[in-house]
Amino acid sequence: MSSVGIREISARATRRVGAHSHIRGLGVENGKVLPVGDGLVGQIEAREAAWLIVQMIKEGKMAGKGILIVGPPGTGKTAIAIGIARELGEDTPFVAISAAEIYSAEIKKTEYLMQAMRKAIGVRVREFRKVYEGMVVKIDYEWASHPYNPYYRIPVGAKLTLKTKSETRTFSVDEDIAQQLLELGISKGDVIWIDAETGRVVRVGRCKEAEVTYDIEYRRRVPLPSGPILKEKEFVYTVTLHELDMRSYQAGSLFGLIFGLETREIPSEVRRQVDERVRKWIEEGRAELLPGVLFIDDAHMLDIEAFTFLSRAMESELAPIIILATNRGITKIRGTDIEAPHGIPLDLLDRLIIIKTKPYTEDEIREIIKIRAKEEDVPLSDDALQALTEVGRSRSLRYALQLLTPAYILAKQRGKDVVTRDEIEYVKKLFVDVQESVRYLKEFEEKFLR
Repeated sequence: MSSVGIREISARATRRVGAHSHIRGLGVENGKVLPVGDGLVGQIEAREAAWLIVQMIKEGKMAGKGILIVGPPGTGKTAIAIGIARELGEDTPFVAISAAEIYSAEIKKTEYLMQAMRKAIGVRVREFRKVYEGMVVKIDYEWASHPYNPYYRIPVGAKLTLKTKSETRTFSVDEDIAQQLLELGISKGDVIWIDAETGRVVRVGRCKEAEVTYDIEYRRRVPLPSGPILKEKEFVYTVTLHELDMRSYQAGSLFGLIFGLETREIPSEVRRQVDERVRKWIEEGRAELLPGVLFIDDAHMLDIEAFTFLSRAMESELAPIIILATNRGITKIRGTDIEAPHGIPLDLLDRLIIIKTKPYTEDEIREIIKIRAKEEDVPLSDDALQALTEVGRSRSLRYALQLLTPAYILAKQRGKDVVTRDEIEYVKKLFVDVQESVRYLKEFEEKFLR
Protein backbone atom coordinates (compact mmCIF):
# COMPACT_ATOMS: atom_id res chain seq x y z
CA MET A 1 0.00 0.00 0.00
CA SER A 2 1.36 3.43 -0.89
CA SER A 3 1.96 6.14 1.68
CA VAL A 4 -0.74 8.20 -0.01
CA GLY A 5 -3.25 5.39 0.55
CA ILE A 6 -2.27 5.17 4.20
CA ARG A 7 -2.79 8.94 4.63
CA GLU A 8 -6.22 8.70 2.97
CA ILE A 9 -7.29 5.88 5.30
CA SER A 10 -5.98 7.81 8.31
CA ALA A 11 -7.87 10.92 7.25
CA ARG A 12 -11.10 8.96 6.98
CA ALA A 13 -10.67 7.17 10.30
CA THR A 14 -12.99 8.13 13.12
CA ARG A 15 -11.40 8.83 16.49
CA ARG A 16 -13.62 9.09 19.55
CA VAL A 17 -12.53 11.86 21.90
CA GLY A 18 -14.02 12.10 25.38
CA ALA A 19 -14.71 15.36 27.17
CA HIS A 20 -11.86 14.65 29.60
CA SER A 21 -9.66 12.33 27.53
CA HIS A 22 -6.79 14.82 27.81
CA ILE A 23 -6.53 14.55 31.63
CA ARG A 24 -3.39 12.64 32.68
CA GLY A 25 -3.14 13.64 36.34
CA LEU A 26 -3.21 16.70 38.58
CA GLY A 27 -0.26 18.48 36.95
CA VAL A 28 2.00 18.41 40.01
CA GLU A 29 5.80 18.28 39.72
CA ASN A 30 8.04 17.84 42.78
CA GLY A 31 5.09 18.71 45.00
CA LYS A 32 4.40 21.98 43.18
CA VAL A 33 1.27 22.58 41.10
CA LEU A 34 2.08 23.68 37.55
CA PRO A 35 -0.09 26.43 36.00
CA VAL A 36 -0.64 24.03 33.09
CA GLY A 37 0.04 20.33 33.49
CA ASP A 38 -1.38 16.89 32.67
CA GLY A 39 -4.19 18.56 30.71
CA LEU A 40 -5.33 20.73 33.64
CA VAL A 41 -5.23 24.52 33.63
CA GLY A 42 -5.50 26.91 36.57
CA GLN A 43 -7.47 25.96 39.72
CA ILE A 44 -4.13 25.97 41.57
CA GLU A 45 -5.61 25.82 45.08
CA ALA A 46 -8.12 23.12 44.16
CA ARG A 47 -5.45 20.97 42.49
CA GLU A 48 -3.07 21.42 45.42
CA ALA A 49 -5.83 20.31 47.79
CA ALA A 50 -6.55 17.31 45.54
CA TRP A 51 -2.82 16.44 45.51
CA LEU A 52 -2.74 16.41 49.33
CA ILE A 53 -5.81 14.15 49.31
CA VAL A 54 -3.99 11.76 46.97
CA GLN A 55 -1.16 11.55 49.52
CA MET A 56 -3.70 10.87 52.29
CA ILE A 57 -5.25 8.08 50.23
CA LYS A 58 -1.86 6.50 49.52
CA GLU A 59 -1.06 6.55 53.23
CA GLY A 60 -4.44 5.01 54.11
CA LYS A 61 -5.66 8.08 55.99
CA MET A 62 -9.05 8.52 54.26
CA ALA A 63 -11.10 6.05 56.29
CA GLY A 64 -14.58 7.36 57.07
CA LYS A 65 -14.12 10.42 54.88
CA GLY A 66 -15.37 11.54 51.49
CA ILE A 67 -14.59 14.41 49.13
CA LEU A 68 -16.88 17.17 47.89
CA ILE A 69 -15.89 19.42 44.98
CA VAL A 70 -18.02 22.57 44.74
CA GLY A 71 -17.96 25.40 42.24
CA PRO A 72 -19.82 27.10 39.39
CA PRO A 73 -20.59 25.13 36.20
CA GLY A 74 -17.65 24.54 33.87
CA THR A 75 -14.88 25.06 36.45
CA GLY A 76 -13.22 21.64 36.14
CA LYS A 77 -14.82 19.66 38.98
CA THR A 78 -15.02 16.43 36.97
CA ALA A 79 -11.52 16.99 35.57
CA ILE A 80 -10.07 17.23 39.09
CA ALA A 81 -11.86 14.02 40.14
CA ILE A 82 -10.39 12.22 37.12
CA GLY A 83 -6.99 13.71 37.93
CA ILE A 84 -7.16 12.23 41.44
CA ALA A 85 -7.90 8.78 39.98
CA ARG A 86 -5.04 9.09 37.46
CA GLU A 87 -2.59 10.02 40.22
CA LEU A 88 -3.58 6.92 42.21
CA GLY A 89 -2.32 4.61 39.47
CA GLU A 90 -3.03 3.17 36.06
CA ASP A 91 -5.11 0.27 37.42
CA THR A 92 -7.19 2.42 39.75
CA PRO A 93 -10.87 1.86 38.91
CA PHE A 94 -12.80 5.06 38.16
CA VAL A 95 -16.59 4.92 38.07
CA ALA A 96 -18.53 8.09 37.22
CA ILE A 97 -22.29 8.41 37.57
CA SER A 98 -24.78 11.25 37.70
CA ALA A 99 -26.89 11.35 40.85
CA ALA A 100 -30.06 11.36 38.75
CA GLU A 101 -29.21 7.88 37.40
CA ILE A 102 -30.28 6.19 40.62
CA TYR A 103 -33.93 7.09 39.91
CA SER A 104 -34.04 5.74 36.35
CA ALA A 105 -32.53 2.32 37.13
CA GLU A 106 -34.73 -0.79 37.40
CA ILE A 107 -33.25 -1.60 40.80
CA LYS A 108 -33.46 0.04 44.20
CA LYS A 109 -31.52 3.27 44.67
CA THR A 110 -29.33 1.80 47.38
CA GLU A 111 -28.62 -1.31 45.28
CA TYR A 112 -27.59 0.89 42.35
CA LEU A 113 -25.19 2.83 44.59
CA MET A 114 -23.85 -0.40 46.10
CA GLN A 115 -23.11 -1.84 42.65
CA ALA A 116 -21.40 1.41 41.64
CA MET A 117 -19.25 1.25 44.78
CA ARG A 118 -18.30 -2.39 44.15
CA LYS A 119 -17.37 -1.53 40.54
CA ALA A 120 -14.99 1.09 41.94
CA ILE A 121 -13.01 -1.43 44.02
CA GLY A 122 -10.45 -3.52 42.16
CA VAL A 123 -8.74 -6.73 43.23
CA ARG A 124 -5.35 -7.45 41.65
CA VAL A 125 -4.97 -11.23 41.67
CA ARG A 126 -1.70 -13.13 41.25
CA GLU A 127 -2.07 -16.70 40.14
CA PHE A 128 0.38 -19.42 39.06
CA ARG A 129 -0.90 -21.73 36.34
CA LYS A 130 0.59 -24.50 34.23
CA VAL A 131 0.60 -23.60 30.55
CA TYR A 132 1.97 -24.91 27.29
CA GLU A 133 3.90 -22.02 25.71
CA GLY A 134 5.68 -21.93 22.40
CA MET A 135 5.85 -20.83 18.79
CA VAL A 136 3.58 -22.75 16.45
CA VAL A 137 5.73 -24.71 14.01
CA LYS A 138 2.97 -26.78 12.43
CA ILE A 139 -0.80 -27.40 12.70
CA ASP A 140 -2.60 -30.33 11.06
CA TYR A 141 -6.35 -30.38 11.66
CA GLU A 142 -8.42 -33.57 11.72
CA TRP A 143 -11.82 -33.13 10.09
CA ALA A 144 -15.07 -35.09 10.16
CA SER A 145 -18.59 -34.63 8.85
CA HIS A 146 -21.03 -32.71 11.04
CA PRO A 147 -23.41 -35.18 12.77
CA TYR A 148 -26.48 -33.31 11.48
CA ASN A 149 -25.12 -32.08 8.14
CA PRO A 150 -22.93 -34.49 6.13
CA TYR A 151 -21.94 -31.65 3.75
CA TYR A 152 -20.45 -29.58 6.57
CA ARG A 153 -17.06 -30.55 8.04
CA ILE A 154 -15.95 -29.73 11.57
CA PRO A 155 -12.58 -30.07 13.37
CA VAL A 156 -12.42 -33.08 15.69
CA GLY A 157 -8.80 -32.60 16.77
CA ALA A 158 -5.38 -31.46 15.61
CA LYS A 159 -1.69 -32.22 15.69
CA LEU A 160 0.13 -29.17 17.05
CA THR A 161 3.89 -28.67 17.10
CA LEU A 162 5.30 -26.04 19.48
CA LYS A 163 8.85 -24.77 19.80
CA THR A 164 10.87 -22.88 22.43
CA LYS A 165 14.60 -22.16 22.62
CA SER A 166 15.01 -25.40 24.58
CA GLU A 167 12.74 -27.94 22.92
CA THR A 168 10.25 -28.81 20.19
CA ARG A 169 7.26 -31.08 20.87
CA THR A 170 4.19 -32.30 19.00
CA PHE A 171 0.84 -32.64 20.79
CA SER A 172 -2.51 -34.15 19.94
CA VAL A 173 -5.25 -31.71 20.98
CA ASP A 174 -8.99 -32.29 21.25
CA GLU A 175 -11.77 -30.68 19.25
CA ASP A 176 -12.33 -27.83 21.74
CA ILE A 177 -8.74 -26.65 21.48
CA ALA A 178 -8.75 -27.20 17.71
CA GLN A 179 -11.86 -25.05 17.44
CA GLN A 180 -10.19 -22.27 19.44
CA LEU A 181 -7.12 -22.40 17.22
CA LEU A 182 -9.34 -21.94 14.18
CA GLU A 183 -11.42 -19.15 15.70
CA LEU A 184 -8.31 -17.21 16.75
CA GLY A 185 -6.75 -17.69 13.32
CA ILE A 186 -3.61 -19.26 14.81
CA SER A 187 -1.01 -19.91 12.13
CA LYS A 188 2.61 -20.98 11.79
CA GLY A 189 4.87 -18.47 13.56
CA ASP A 190 2.37 -17.39 16.24
CA VAL A 191 3.36 -17.62 19.93
CA ILE A 192 0.51 -19.09 21.98
CA TRP A 193 -0.38 -20.23 25.48
CA ILE A 194 -2.64 -23.20 26.23
CA ASP A 195 -3.88 -23.45 29.81
CA ALA A 196 -3.08 -27.00 31.01
CA GLU A 197 -6.21 -27.13 33.20
CA THR A 198 -8.88 -25.40 31.14
CA GLY A 199 -7.52 -25.77 27.60
CA ARG A 200 -8.05 -22.07 26.96
CA VAL A 201 -5.89 -20.76 24.11
CA VAL A 202 -4.31 -17.27 24.14
CA ARG A 203 -2.41 -15.75 21.22
CA VAL A 204 0.54 -13.78 22.61
CA GLY A 205 1.79 -12.37 19.30
CA ARG A 206 3.88 -13.06 16.22
CA CYS A 207 7.29 -14.56 16.93
CA LYS A 208 10.25 -12.38 15.93
CA GLU A 209 11.92 -15.46 14.43
CA ALA A 210 8.94 -16.25 12.21
CA GLU A 211 9.06 -15.58 8.50
CA VAL A 212 8.02 -12.05 7.57
CA THR A 213 5.08 -12.41 5.17
CA TYR A 214 3.71 -8.86 5.00
CA ASP A 215 5.25 -5.39 4.84
CA ILE A 216 2.72 -4.14 7.39
CA GLU A 217 1.35 -6.32 10.21
CA TYR A 218 -1.04 -5.43 13.01
CA ARG A 219 0.10 -8.20 15.36
CA ARG A 220 2.88 -7.31 17.77
CA ARG A 221 6.19 -9.15 17.53
CA VAL A 222 7.35 -11.18 20.56
CA PRO A 223 10.55 -13.15 21.22
CA LEU A 224 10.77 -16.93 20.98
CA PRO A 225 9.89 -18.33 24.45
CA SER A 226 12.69 -19.86 26.49
CA GLY A 227 12.70 -22.90 28.78
CA PRO A 228 10.49 -25.98 28.50
CA ILE A 229 7.15 -25.87 26.68
CA LEU A 230 5.17 -26.97 29.75
CA LYS A 231 5.87 -24.49 32.52
CA GLU A 232 4.35 -22.64 35.43
CA LYS A 233 3.69 -18.95 34.79
CA GLU A 234 2.48 -16.16 37.01
CA PHE A 235 -0.61 -14.35 35.76
CA VAL A 236 -1.60 -10.97 37.16
CA TYR A 237 -5.04 -9.63 36.39
CA THR A 238 -7.47 -7.16 37.92
CA VAL A 239 -11.18 -7.69 38.54
CA THR A 240 -13.70 -5.58 40.44
CA LEU A 241 -15.69 -6.69 43.45
CA HIS A 242 -18.85 -6.33 41.37
CA GLU A 243 -17.50 -8.73 38.76
CA LEU A 244 -16.72 -11.25 41.52
CA ASP A 245 -20.23 -10.71 42.92
CA MET A 246 -21.78 -11.47 39.53
CA ARG A 247 -19.66 -14.59 38.95
CA SER A 248 -20.38 -15.89 42.44
CA TYR A 249 -24.11 -15.30 42.12
CA GLN A 250 -24.38 -16.91 38.69
CA ALA A 251 -22.31 -19.88 39.82
CA GLY A 252 -24.86 -20.53 42.57
CA SER A 253 -27.91 -19.81 40.45
CA LEU A 254 -29.30 -22.49 38.16
CA PHE A 255 -30.99 -19.81 36.04
CA GLY A 256 -27.71 -17.92 35.74
CA LEU A 257 -25.77 -21.06 34.84
CA ILE A 258 -28.21 -22.00 32.08
CA PHE A 259 -28.83 -18.58 30.56
CA GLY A 260 -25.84 -16.55 31.77
CA LEU A 261 -28.10 -13.59 32.53
CA GLU A 262 -27.17 -10.86 34.97
CA THR A 263 -29.39 -10.48 37.97
CA ARG A 264 -30.72 -7.05 38.80
CA GLU A 265 -29.91 -7.29 42.49
CA ILE A 266 -27.14 -9.18 44.27
CA PRO A 267 -28.08 -10.86 47.58
CA SER A 268 -26.12 -9.56 50.56
CA GLU A 269 -25.07 -13.11 51.44
CA VAL A 270 -23.29 -13.42 48.08
CA ARG A 271 -21.40 -10.18 48.72
CA ARG A 272 -20.43 -11.36 52.20
CA GLN A 273 -19.00 -14.59 50.76
CA VAL A 274 -17.06 -12.66 48.10
CA ASP A 275 -15.63 -10.30 50.73
CA GLU A 276 -14.48 -13.26 52.85
CA ARG A 277 -12.87 -14.89 49.80
CA VAL A 278 -11.03 -11.68 48.90
CA ARG A 279 -9.78 -11.23 52.49
CA LYS A 280 -8.47 -14.80 52.41
CA TRP A 281 -6.65 -14.15 49.11
CA ILE A 282 -5.07 -11.02 50.60
CA GLU A 283 -3.94 -12.88 53.74
CA GLU A 284 -2.40 -15.60 51.55
CA GLY A 285 -0.56 -13.01 49.48
CA ARG A 286 -2.45 -13.97 46.31
CA ALA A 287 -4.18 -10.63 45.88
CA GLU A 288 -4.16 -6.98 46.83
CA LEU A 289 -7.00 -4.49 47.07
CA LEU A 290 -7.16 -1.49 44.71
CA PRO A 291 -9.60 1.04 46.19
CA GLY A 292 -10.77 3.15 43.27
CA VAL A 293 -12.84 6.30 42.88
CA LEU A 294 -16.62 6.56 42.76
CA PHE A 295 -17.45 9.99 41.34
CA ILE A 296 -21.04 11.19 41.75
CA ASP A 297 -21.79 14.35 39.77
CA ASP A 298 -24.79 16.60 40.49
CA ALA A 299 -24.76 15.30 44.08
CA HIS A 300 -27.60 17.68 45.00
CA MET A 301 -29.91 15.30 43.07
CA LEU A 302 -29.40 12.55 45.68
CA ASP A 303 -32.18 12.19 48.23
CA ILE A 304 -32.04 11.73 51.99
CA GLU A 305 -32.10 7.91 51.67
CA ALA A 306 -29.12 7.94 49.28
CA PHE A 307 -27.17 10.33 51.51
CA THR A 308 -27.80 8.09 54.53
CA PHE A 309 -26.56 5.08 52.57
CA LEU A 310 -23.37 6.87 51.48
CA SER A 311 -22.71 8.10 55.00
CA ARG A 312 -22.88 4.55 56.30
CA ALA A 313 -20.89 3.17 53.35
CA MET A 314 -17.94 5.46 54.12
CA GLU A 315 -17.43 3.51 57.35
CA SER A 316 -17.14 0.21 55.49
CA GLU A 317 -13.79 -1.57 55.41
CA LEU A 318 -14.27 -2.29 51.68
CA ALA A 319 -15.18 1.16 50.39
CA PRO A 320 -13.87 3.19 47.43
CA ILE A 321 -12.90 6.85 47.58
CA ILE A 322 -16.23 8.67 47.23
CA ILE A 323 -16.08 12.03 45.45
CA LEU A 324 -19.21 14.17 45.16
CA ALA A 325 -19.52 17.27 42.98
CA THR A 326 -22.17 19.95 42.77
CA ASN A 327 -22.72 23.46 41.41
CA ARG A 328 -25.65 24.30 43.71
CA GLY A 329 -25.68 26.76 46.61
CA ILE A 330 -28.24 26.70 49.42
CA THR A 331 -31.01 24.36 48.29
CA LYS A 332 -33.46 21.80 49.64
CA ILE A 333 -32.30 18.32 50.49
CA ARG A 334 -34.25 16.14 48.08
CA GLY A 335 -37.03 14.25 49.84
CA THR A 336 -37.26 16.81 52.67
CA ASP A 337 -38.25 20.45 53.24
CA ILE A 338 -34.89 21.20 54.83
CA GLU A 339 -32.50 23.62 53.13
CA ALA A 340 -28.77 22.97 53.41
CA PRO A 341 -25.55 24.02 51.69
CA HIS A 342 -25.36 22.24 48.32
CA GLY A 343 -28.50 20.27 49.21
CA ILE A 344 -26.42 17.89 51.36
CA PRO A 345 -27.29 17.02 55.00
CA LEU A 346 -25.07 18.82 57.50
CA ASP A 347 -24.04 15.61 59.30
CA LEU A 348 -22.68 14.24 56.00
CA LEU A 349 -21.06 17.58 55.08
CA ASP A 350 -19.08 17.39 58.33
CA ARG A 351 -17.49 14.16 57.07
CA LEU A 352 -16.52 15.51 53.66
CA ILE A 353 -13.28 17.22 52.73
CA ILE A 354 -14.49 20.14 50.62
CA ILE A 355 -12.54 21.51 47.65
CA LYS A 356 -13.72 24.70 45.94
CA THR A 357 -13.19 25.66 42.30
CA LYS A 358 -13.33 29.21 40.92
CA PRO A 359 -14.25 30.73 37.53
CA TYR A 360 -11.38 30.68 35.04
CA THR A 361 -9.50 33.81 34.03
CA GLU A 362 -9.32 34.86 30.38
CA ASP A 363 -5.78 33.48 29.99
CA GLU A 364 -6.84 30.16 31.51
CA ILE A 365 -9.84 29.95 29.18
CA ARG A 366 -7.53 30.53 26.20
CA GLU A 367 -5.17 27.76 27.36
CA ILE A 368 -8.03 25.27 27.90
CA ILE A 369 -9.36 25.97 24.41
CA LYS A 370 -5.89 25.37 22.96
CA ILE A 371 -5.63 22.02 24.78
CA ARG A 372 -9.08 20.85 23.65
CA ALA A 373 -8.44 22.01 20.07
CA LYS A 374 -5.27 19.92 20.01
CA GLU A 375 -7.08 16.92 21.53
CA GLU A 376 -9.84 17.15 18.91
CA ASP A 377 -7.39 17.83 16.04
CA VAL A 378 -8.91 21.25 15.28
CA PRO A 379 -6.31 23.72 13.93
CA LEU A 380 -7.13 27.29 15.02
CA SER A 381 -5.84 30.60 13.68
CA ASP A 382 -4.89 33.23 16.24
CA ASP A 383 -8.04 35.27 15.54
CA ALA A 384 -10.24 32.16 15.91
CA LEU A 385 -8.60 31.36 19.26
CA GLN A 386 -9.22 34.93 20.40
CA ALA A 387 -12.85 34.75 19.25
CA LEU A 388 -13.43 31.53 21.19
CA THR A 389 -11.71 33.00 24.24
CA GLU A 390 -14.12 35.97 24.13
CA VAL A 391 -17.05 33.54 23.86
CA GLY A 392 -15.77 31.54 26.82
CA ARG A 393 -15.37 34.66 28.93
CA SER A 394 -18.66 36.39 28.04
CA ARG A 395 -20.87 33.30 27.75
CA SER A 396 -19.43 30.00 28.99
CA LEU A 397 -16.37 27.85 28.48
CA ARG A 398 -18.50 24.81 27.63
CA TYR A 399 -20.28 26.72 24.88
CA ALA A 400 -16.94 27.86 23.43
CA LEU A 401 -15.64 24.28 23.38
CA GLN A 402 -18.84 23.04 21.73
CA LEU A 403 -18.18 25.37 18.77
CA LEU A 404 -14.80 23.82 17.97
CA THR A 405 -15.83 20.87 15.82
CA PRO A 406 -18.74 22.55 13.96
CA ALA A 407 -16.41 25.43 13.06
CA TYR A 408 -13.76 23.01 11.75
CA ILE A 409 -16.29 21.10 9.62
CA LEU A 410 -17.46 24.42 8.17
CA ALA A 411 -13.86 25.49 7.48
CA LYS A 412 -13.17 22.25 5.57
CA GLN A 413 -16.35 22.76 3.53
CA ARG A 414 -15.01 26.19 2.63
CA GLY A 415 -11.71 24.68 1.50
CA LYS A 416 -9.69 25.87 4.52
CA ASP A 417 -7.17 23.92 6.57
CA VAL A 418 -7.45 26.20 9.59
CA VAL A 419 -10.46 27.59 11.46
CA THR A 420 -10.67 31.38 11.33
CA ARG A 421 -12.80 33.97 13.15
CA ASP A 422 -15.30 33.89 10.24
CA GLU A 423 -16.21 30.25 10.99
CA ILE A 424 -16.54 30.96 14.72
CA GLU A 425 -18.87 33.91 14.12
CA TYR A 426 -20.95 31.88 11.67
CA VAL A 427 -21.49 28.83 13.92
CA LYS A 428 -22.33 31.18 16.82
CA LYS A 429 -25.44 32.14 14.82
CA LEU A 430 -26.38 28.49 14.23
CA PHE A 431 -25.88 27.21 17.78
CA VAL A 432 -27.11 29.26 20.72
CA ASP A 433 -25.99 29.18 24.32
CA VAL A 434 -28.23 29.02 27.39
CA GLN A 435 -28.56 32.81 27.69
CA GLU A 436 -29.58 33.16 24.05
CA SER A 437 -32.02 30.27 24.42
CA VAL A 438 -33.69 31.99 27.38
CA ARG A 439 -34.04 35.24 25.41
CA TYR A 440 -35.56 33.27 22.54
CA LEU A 441 -38.12 31.68 24.89
CA LYS A 442 -39.11 35.06 26.28
CA GLU A 443 -39.46 36.57 22.81
CA PHE A 444 -41.77 33.82 21.55
CA GLU A 445 -43.21 32.79 24.92
CA GLU A 446 -46.84 32.92 23.74
CA LYS A 447 -46.12 30.52 20.86
CA PHE A 448 -44.69 27.73 23.07
CA LEU A 449 -46.91 25.08 24.63
CA ARG A 450 -47.30 25.17 28.37
